[in-house]
Amino acid sequence: MLRSRLFWKLFGSFCLVILVTAAVVEIFVSRGIEAHALAGIENSLSTRTLLLADLARDDLAAAAGDPDAPPPAALQERVERLGAASGTRFTIIDAGGRVLADSEESPAGMDNHGMRPEVMAAAAAGTGSAVRYSLTLRTRMMYLARSVRSGDRRLGTVRAALPLAAVDDQLGRFRSAVTFGALLAAAFALLVGAAAAGRIIRPLNALAEQARGLARGEKRGRVIAPGRDEVAELARSFASMADELNDRLARLTDERNKLEAILAGMVEGVVAVNREERVLHMNGVAGRLLGADPEASIGRPIWEVARMPDVGEAVTRCIEENVAVSRESHQTGPDGERIIELYGSPLAGDGGPAGAVLVLHEVTELRRLESVRRDFVANVSHELKTPLTAIRGLVETMEDDQAMDADTRRRFLAKIGGQAERLAAQVADLLALSQLEAGDRPVERERLDLGEVVRGAFGALATAADRAGLVYEAEMPGSPLAVLGERLALERAVGNLLDNAIKYTPRGGRISLRLERAGREAVVEVADTGIGIEPRHHKRIFERFYRVDKARSRALGGTGLGLAIVKHVVLSHGGRVELDSQPGRGSRFRLYLPLAT
Repeated sequence: MLRSRLFWKLFGSFCLVILVTAAVVEIFVSRGIEAHALAGIENSLSTRTLLLADLARDDLAAAAGDPDAPPPAALQERVERLGAASGTRFTIIDAGGRVLADSEESPAGMDNHGMRPEVMAAAAAGTGSAVRYSLTLRTRMMYLARSVRSGDRRLGTVRAALPLAAVDDQLGRFRSAVTFGALLAAAFALLVGAAAAGRIIRPLNALAEQARGLARGEKRGRVIAPGRDEVAELARSFASMADELNDRLARLTDERNKLEAILAGMVEGVVAVNREERVLHMNGVAGRLLGADPEASIGRPIWEVARMPDVGEAVTRCIEENVAVSRESHQTGPDGERIIELYGSPLAGDGGPAGAVLVLHEVTELRRLESVRRDFVANVSHELKTPLTAIRGLVETMEDDQAMDADTRRRFLAKIGGQAERLAAQVADLLALSQLEAGDRPVERERLDLGEVVRGAFGALATAADRAGLVYEAEMPGSPLAVLGERLALERAVGNLLDNAIKYTPRGGRISLRLERAGREAVVEVADTGIGIEPRHHKRIFERFYRVDKARSRALGGTGLGLAIVKHVVLSHGGRVELDSQPGRGSRFRLYLPLAT
């Protein structure tokens, strides 16, 4: 309770009223008391000066006749006795202001009193009074002076003075009583104010705590305030408002959670900005595409966050022109070129767009696949057209030349058969690759010793390597390496690597096959000392129909699909392919396959 600012405001108000009242009472009553006391003292001094005037008239007349004569000693003695008997300070002053006698001081040591306020007033009006601090007696005094005359002649002035210590003591006691009463009233106000403020502050504190809880999204019970006063009405109104806010907050929270779940689950990046182009929301995908932290980006300008001119330009155009914007942004980074589609739409607001929403979709892979598809269609058309054209030309030649000799006919038929075999091989490889990519062919995985599979592929091409005049060797582990896979597919992948090595390694070269274990993987390595592959071809060497040297590849009878089949076979088995090759220094292919547990 004592920590409540409202309580201290109420208590302070009570104390201020008490203090102001006490001060007003003290001022008026003190003045009244002081005025009454001073009036009584002044009357007393007036009577005493009358008596003193009769006593000093003759001496003043003598002094007026001879201003240079010394004051009579007898006069000083009488004044001292009179002052001691009455407790009053008496002073006799001649018409020139010289002190002839004083009951408290020696006249010889006193200065001229003609300019004293009470003396001047008495000279002008007959009597004069003044209240001031006496340096001689070191106390506040009331002085009353009376002019002494003889006919129209002014003889001098008599003055009587009394200390005001009694009056000051009386006023001090009164002020102490008023102060004590004010403090007592303040203490009583503290008790009464605490009781009264408690009835107001407790429900208000509860309302304030409930408001803070609502601001934090917490649900709290109602605040009960008894009675029918304004605080109780406020509590009831606040309770009704809190119920409505809780309902709205629950709906808003539900909608926000749904919206965040939708935005977080989108594959597109979404950025919302306000009219000043500052980020209001950014999902994780947008942060990844823009290279920004979604949380740290809130409130920052989009051009500062994105650092992509196309993004800032799209947002600016959406807001300034109030139109939807669509464009592609090409960005070059360490991983190559990225293509991002931007779709901007203005947010409706009063008097114009309130901001904009930007949707970002990376289409780099899509564009690459479109390019690959176009290349594939062109390559397939070309690869199939070549043997078909050759077959058609040979057949037309044989039909047109009915007198063709038997040897030439057999040679033509042999060429037709070779082209047909090449065409059949391409179709077979295309079908196999299509099945691998589609994944719709049922795959029967079995536990295999990879060493047996590799030995089978190695032995099948031993004769071809011998005819090519190559050193053909294999290094196998002493223990089996078990994998889960399809025997024929794995044999085909290893066989394609060995076949390529044989085709592209000059006579006298070396081809080595090695199988080993590396952690939880089996590694099949095929190395040759052939012509090698330039690094710029490494990324595309596994694409369908991609050839480093097209003329040489066709001359050797390749279909351009062997390495694509290798890659898809390994990927379908949960593995990966690596290539290490330099022109003129040969190539080294590694197949990593997970071991069976």
